[in-house]
Amino acid sequence: MLTPLDIQNKEFNNSFRGYKESEVDSFLDEIIIDYEKLYKENIELKDKITLLNDHLKQYNNLEETLKNTLVVAQGTAEEVTTTAKQKADLIIMEAEEKSRRIITDAHDEVLKIQKEYESLRKEIYVFKTRFKSLIEAQLSTLEDYYSEMEEASINEIREDIDDIYSKDAEKVENLEGKENIEDIDNMGA
Repeated sequence: MLTPLDIQNKEFNNSFRGYKESEVDSFLDEIIIDYEKLYKENIELKDKITLLNDHLKQYNNLEETLKNTLVVAQGTAEEVTTTAKQKADLIIMEAEEKSRRIITDAHDEVLKIQKEYESLRKEIYVFKTRFKSLIEAQLSTLEDYYSEMEEASINEIREDIDDIYSKDAEKVENLEGKENIEDIDNMGA
């Protein structure tokens, strides 16, 4: 690439019927000025491009880092979500198991209470039966006692009556014997 200095130092050969040298020099001076501006601008733009490329590389690196960070964050978020879901499932399973145990325990307690109730009903029935038997036995004993007392009283009365009859019978016999004797005496008299 030509530099402005190359253009300025360029020498042309003189020829017959050529261009006017002063006009060519003044035109070349204008070209040099414009070319020098363009050359400097080109250098500045190249520097800017280099700088921008460096920035672009930094941004690309930053973008890559952000992408990687995002991927890691997404992975972490998925892992946290998965872990949270697993914990939630575990908590739900434990709660369901606990509720099953509570229901089973309550059911067992109900069965136990029902057995105790049935046992108490049987005990009450046995108690009532025994108490009734005891009362009936006492009544029977009382009835037997009163019957024996009554029978003893009747036997005593009978014995008294029999004693009275036997005494009366003796008296009657004695009287009859006396009458017989009197009859005998009267017969002999």
